Amino acid sequence: MQQTRRSGCPINLTLEQIGDRWSLIVIRDVMFENRRSYGALLEQNPEGIATNILASRLKNLTACGLLTKSPDPNHQQKGIYSLTEAAIQLVPLVAHMAAWGVRHTHPSKEASLRAEVLEKGGPWLWSALMDELRHLHLGAPRPAHSAFSNLRAKDGASSTVDGRT
Repeated sequence: MQQTRRSGCPINLTLEQIGDRWSLIVIRDVMFENRRSYGALLEQNPEGIATNILASRLKNLTACGLLTKSPDPNHQQKGIYSLTEAAIQLVPLVAHMAAWGVRHTHPSKEASLRAEVLEKGGPWLWSALMDELRHLHLGAPRPAHSAFSNLRAKDGASSTVDGRT
């Protein structure tokens, strides 16, 4: 996405892409919940994102190269959103942000479980999650071990990613 930059600082440039209130929430939902359609992102978002905000964030995230949109083979008017490599590389950042949130805010116990698992799993788990995301979103070979099943077993989640529990 071409826009006027406030500065050449890499932190500023990152925040210009993902620093608004909703962009990382959308990425989180695609990344960890495998919500890949507009409808799923809207209906299953626990924070209650508004329709116009979601549409705007999806457009911006696609324009800046963090998401791609492809036609849904099952429905001519719908699209499927996928993470790009740049978005997949946000896994460690999201894990660190979640760990910081557990320590410095007052999240619910249920909402803290995944953050705690991500922090305890550290770089090994993040790398495994990134490999699995590359399979799900970029068509890379399926990893021998499902990091998501490991993550979900520990956080008590019942949903599945790519048909695996």
